[in-house]
Amino acid sequence: IACKKDLQGKKILVTAGPTQEAVDPVRYLTNHSTGKMGYALARCAMLRGADVTLVTGPTAITPPPFVQTVAVTSAEEMYQEVTKRAAEQNAIIMAAAVADYRPATVSAEKQKKQAGDAVLPLSRTKDILAYLGEHKPAGQFLCGFSMETENMLENSRKKLEKKHLDMIVANNLKVEGAGFAGDTNVVTIITGQEEVSLGKMTKEETALRILDETLKATN
Repeated sequence: IACKKDLQGKKILVTAGPTQEAVDPVRYLTNHSTGKMGYALARCAMLRGADVTLVTGPTAITPPPFVQTVAVTSAEEMYQEVTKRAAEQNAIIMAAAVADYRPATVSAEKQKKQAGDAVLPLSRTKDILAYLGEHKPAGQFLCGFSMETENMLENSRKKLEKKHLDMIVANNLKVEGAGFAGDTNVVTIITGQEEVSLGKMTKEETALRILDETLKATN
């Protein structure tokens, strides 16, 4: 795609993909995120002239060229890599599906099968978006993502306000054309002032619309 270089001079950090939370050397907890939406955002921001950093969990996608790519595995690693770079960014777009919980202890050896059921205690991971909202420098634009299966607008607006976001991109996993693995998305862009529902679009088209809103807010 050919793009106007309207994001030249902007530093934008994008997160993408899932995280993997180790149970033992063999197993981990994760989710169905493929990273497609975050990678589309990073690529489109680069094509529009931004200085882009992509902090990505494990995916099968080749990182876009001319983007500083930082590979992480766990939610803790993503927290560390994002927060140490956050202050210098004009905009941060958190498209990654970061685990909310991780195993409370990680076994050094493979856990063997026992008779009967097993219980896996979980601990909360650090909330990266909440930290960024609380430490946001003046003029920085912070965008989160919200994937819901019910009460999408209400739940997403609560997250926007609670985490001090400028914008949240909401989608419902149950809507045809939305969700993790596909090449399309169906999102609603929510700010303090408005809600804009976009129809079914490719993830690149969706990324360009999200970046349009980012540009408006950072000019």
